[in-house]
Parts: sequence; structure tokens; C-alpha cells
Amino acid sequence: MMSSFSGWPVRQILFSLLVMSGLAACSDELTRARPYVLTTATTGGTYYPVGVALATIAHAELAESEGISLTAISSAGSLENVKLLRDNQAQFALLQGPFGAWSWTGEGPVSSPQTHMRSVAAMWKNVEHFVLLTRLVESGTMDDLKNLDGQRYVLGARNSGAEQTGRFILETLGVDYEEKFNLAYMGYGPTTSAIQDGNIVGMNIPAGAPVSSITQAYALLGDRMTILNWTQESLDKINARYPLWDWYDFPPGTYPNQDELIRTVASPNVLVTRADISEEVVYQVTKVIWENLATLQEIHGATRDMRLDIAVAGLGAPLHAGALRYYREVGLEIPDRLIMEEPSVPLDPDVEAPEPTPSQELRAADTL
Repeated sequence: MMSSFSGWPVRQILFSLLVMSGLAACSDELTRARPYVLTTATTGGTYYPVGVALATIAHAELAESEGISLTAISSAGSLENVKLLRDNQAQFALLQGPFGAWSWTGEGPVSSPQTHMRSVAAMWKNVEHFVLLTRLVESGTMDDLKNLDGQRYVLGARNSGAEQTGRFILETLGVDYEEKFNLAYMGYGPTTSAIQDGNIVGMNIPAGAPVSSITQAYALLGDRMTILNWTQESLDKINARYPLWDWYDFPPGTYPNQDELIRTVASPNVLVTRADISEEVVYQVTKVIWENLATLQEIHGATRDMRLDIAVAGLGAPLHAGALRYYREVGLEIPDRLIMEEPSVPLDPDVEAPEPTPSQELRAADTL
């Protein structure tokens, strides 16, 4: 049996073993374990594979001992995840950092405060990859996007987190993308194919690095594409309202055919949940993430910048009581703004979480 893994990277072997062990016990455990849904994003980015890894680890550790089962589903990304969480079609969600802030305050693309939302953890960094064909590059910085003149550029899939944060960043930096760009809307996989085929001149791919879509594009295009650098002035501008971003460097060799250091920026991805999920459930999920971090980091390289000491950095909504309990146990200093004392929600084994509605059935016109 193990011979079939010959030549596989360690992370693939670990992930495969986790999946197989989870599936083997699935039929028995699911009759006893309460199912919770973790909504992620499209399969071409980082959210989905990391979400599947998280759910697999949580199921393996908690289904039998604690009666808690976590299942990851794909979605259109952060904005849809906010809706799925609001409607209790998902009980846990991965969001880009700005969406955590927007959701709690009711700003940006989220029109009303999501007071049911609670934070669990700051996860890995969501790294900005603004890509442009090299023939259109002058300074090599984000200012080059101001020089486009009707060329097709992808900010992300329609209503996705990539699109919404891309719009926020470009508006903040003074890039008139509505006038300068011929906007196209695609997920990460189709976007990569489009730039390789010459159908677009650039793309916005925010994700944990290294992200497979950028790896694939670099492998084919090499120095014909450029990831744009950021300046201190640009970083200061986007941090003026929401101080979430920090420097993130790609050393040479981070991507195929990348010979020079690239300096971009990143903000934390965040794991959130609903306030009405039991304190014990969220405590156990939080604990299993941090106590199995080494396994998670072997499965996906993007999680290697996750650290317990920065687990509450960049969170927009207050901590769930279960997460707060865990962080207090391990001695983390918690900012006052993240503490909301509220009655704990008991785990009722007789009440199951609602069955998830497929994300494709959520109406695109649905607004928050």
C-alpha cells in the first residue's frame, strides 16, 4: 500500500493519510458526531486546501472523543462566506482580514454589522499578488496599474473576496480601474489559463504563498509576467483606515523562474464562527488547530507563517468565548476590544447544526 506514495512530497503523504483515516472512520463517527460546516473559497486558491486539511485534522481528533465533526466546503470566497455564516448554512468560515473588520462594523461591501460573528484565530497571511505582463511594466510597482488603457484585467471572481479587497486597494491607491481596466471576472484557475493564453494582461491573486495559480503561470511565462512591488507610500495608504497589512517578501526562487526579490504586502486570513456555537465546541476546535500546527504546516506551506503568539493579531470581531478561554489558558495577552463577556452556549447533543445548502444556490443578488 505504502509503495503507491513513492516519490510524493511529505505534505501530500500526510494529507492523503489524514483523508484516508478520516474516511475510514467516517460512517461510524458521523452517526454520533455533530456536524459543523467550514466554508472556504474556490479550489484554485489556498482557502480550500487549507480548509480541507483543518477539517480533516479536526475530524480525526474530535469526532470520536468529543463528538465534533467539521466538514469543509468550497464557495465564492469571503463575501459569500459572510452570507453563509449569517444564514447558518456554515458555522465556521475563513475570511480575508478586511472582511473581518468590515463585517463587524458594517462597512465596505458588508452593508450591515454582523453582530452574530465572533473571531476564532488569525491564520496564515493573505499575500497580495498583483500581476502584470512585463511588456506593460515601467516602474515595477503598483503605480504601473495606472497606465492601463482598456486592457483586460482580472480582479477576481464576481462578488469574491479577491474582487472586493482588490477594489478597496486600487481605490485607496488612486487607481481608476473602472476607467482604465476592461474588467473580467474569473476564479483563480481560469485566470491562470487566461493570462497564459494571452486573453488578459494581468490578475489579482490574494492568497497564501506560494499559491498554485501563480506557480503555474510563472512556470510557463517566466519573465514575461511580473508581480508588482509595493512602496512604503502605498502601504501607508491602505493601512490608514484598517491597519491590517504588513510587508511580505518573496525571496528569489519562491516561484519558478523568479530570480529577484519581490516586496509585496499581506494581511491575516481569519477564522470566524457564530456567537451561538457552543463554547466547548469552539474551545476544542481552537485547541486542535494550535496543538496540531506542525501537521498543518507539513500539509500546506502557506500555513508556515502561522504562530500562536500572533493568533489574535488583525482580528476584526470580538473573540468567541471558547477561543478566548483557550488563549487565556496558554497565556496570550488579549486586547480589550476583542473581549465580549456573554453567556456561554451549551453543547446540546440533541440539536444538530442545519444541513448546508450548496453554495451555488445562494442568490448572487443576495445582499448583507
